[in-house]
Amino acid sequence: MDIKRSLVLLFSSYGCFLFAQEKAIDTVYVFDNQMIRVKLFHPVKIISAEDAEKNSSNLSELLRFQSQVFIKENGRGAVSSPSFRGTTAQQTAFVWNGININSNFLGQGDINNIALFGYDQIGIKAGGGSVVYGSGAIGGSIHLNNTLDFNKGFHGSLFSEVASFNTYNNFIKGSYSNDKFSFKASGNYSVSENDYKVSDLNYINRNGSYYNTTFNVGASYKITNDHKISWQSQFFDSSQRFPVYEETGTKTKYKTQSVRSLLSWDWNKTKFSNSLKAAYTEENFQFFGSLNQPKSSSGTGKNYIFKNDFNYFLNSKWNFNIIGEFQVNKGEGYQNGISSVSRNIGSVSGLLRYFATKDLRFEGGFKKDFVEDVKSPLMYSFSGKWSAAKWYDVSLNVSKNFRFPSFNDIYYEPGGNKDLRPETSTQLDMTNVFKAGDFRLTLSPYYMNITDLIAWLPTAKGYWQAFNVNKVESYGLESQLSFSKQWGNHKIRANAGYYYAKSIDKETKMQRPYVPMHRGNANIDYEYGFFKLFAQGQLNGVTYTTSDEKRSDAIDPYFLLNMGISATLAKKYTLGFKVNNLTNTYYKTVSFYPLPKRNYSVYAAINF
Repeated sequence: MDIKRSLVLLFSSYGCFLFAQEKAIDTVYVFDNQMIRVKLFHPVKIISAEDAEKNSSNLSELLRFQSQVFIKENGRGAVSSPSFRGTTAQQTAFVWNGININSNFLGQGDINNIALFGYDQIGIKAGGGSVVYGSGAIGGSIHLNNTLDFNKGFHGSLFSEVASFNTYNNFIKGSYSNDKFSFKASGNYSVSENDYKVSDLNYINRNGSYYNTTFNVGASYKITNDHKISWQSQFFDSSQRFPVYEETGTKTKYKTQSVRSLLSWDWNKTKFSNSLKAAYTEENFQFFGSLNQPKSSSGTGKNYIFKNDFNYFLNSKWNFNIIGEFQVNKGEGYQNGISSVSRNIGSVSGLLRYFATKDLRFEGGFKKDFVEDVKSPLMYSFSGKWSAAKWYDVSLNVSKNFRFPSFNDIYYEPGGNKDLRPETSTQLDMTNVFKAGDFRLTLSPYYMNITDLIAWLPTAKGYWQAFNVNKVESYGLESQLSFSKQWGNHKIRANAGYYYAKSIDKETKMQRPYVPMHRGNANIDYEYGFFKLFAQGQLNGVTYTTSDEKRSDAIDPYFLLNMGISATLAKKYTLGFKVNNLTNTYYKTVSFYPLPKRNYSVYAAINF
């Protein structure tokens, strides 16, 4: 989003009106134009591109140490899924530049098949967001955002890393912009033998190698002061081999390719803005049941998306926002239970914002989806934020959210169920922010009631079938304590989070599998001149793996510690060293696949 529209929103929140003759200079374009509005009412954690380099193995590692998202990973670099607040991976939305990119087939995102590098920032938003970001935004959403700068000239950077287990990671980025045109491109290649050993189990991560390649390109052109055309695309290719316990085990692999392309026309005036977007996304996968044999199954999913976002200021206090969207989703498979399917999806959303004073604001919204072959509910959201004192802010959010069934849920043969109802959630959360000097404490209690959870169950016919079965009640607390200070050449930044989650199956009255009740993480950054040091810690409590809370099958608690050190010369050349799992802890996030013990990396970066 450009600065002019950002200033309109900011000044409106303070009860001021930005008159037409007061022109602002456009300097940055953000493709997800809703994000700045979301931040007016909801906390969004931003992970910068520089912070992402601290956990450069994959996106799973980054989210595990730098967010409240719980990651379930079947071995390093293998199949991995996220969850917020005791929900499921299907109830977590991945949003690329404002476009929901969850898989047509699975209804979720496989984190290790989503690129880590190539974004200008990654946003983490807990809580419901279906009114703005669509199906799946029940527990929370993960935002992969690109920006384009103007009047910056030429800039380039190179990041190259060598790590344990024959791991190599390279990323290059270049950009050029003047007052009317902006262009940015980047590429990433990661490869690893990934043959780590875990002596506690006499385990070797056999057949665990992987590689992935990503290319990103974006451009923006100002046609006039009020009109701008922008384009962003991403191309991703990867291959994973799935670990086996014995050398004689059958070795398999999985390949995937994805294309995402977005074209946007933005029209900005002082009192209104309109963003018209056309997008195309494609996912392809091939599974090989044996390394040296032809593919066993494959699939292709394609989405054609048209979206219009109109935002209008009635005056300095009232603002309304209308969002319309139409999608065509297609899926075609080979030996995977789905032959060829297609469905149309339309939606309309309306949001009304009221800025009562500079310290008090409200937002109400609704959304109605029209999904072919699926009855979808009317969704709503209500948010309020009050800066009650210099030391205290409070916000309240109430919403109804949903996830419509995926292609696999409905059309898979055998087992798909065309009578499935969407999963729905009604939730309430409150965010309390206390400020004292350089300290900031955030406490966010939440409650969530989820109905019609979709589960695959065995049938008398000998196959598994999708049903609406479970009702779930989730509640808990997310807390964050942060500190930031600079004196002279010294800079320190620290934050620590504790996350309590109860996710109860209403039928069994027990904690749902793979929802740890207690978790925490912490990050500390220290900088002195050209020298930087960081440390990361993660604490994970007991994690049940069965629905009956069987302690003998549960994953034991563990604590992890990472550290890194770097030096930058002439503000251009950086050399760094990292130690992951410094305490050499044995740990895992699923029952059968341990993750690496102590490992190392050395990296070099150049900015020009």
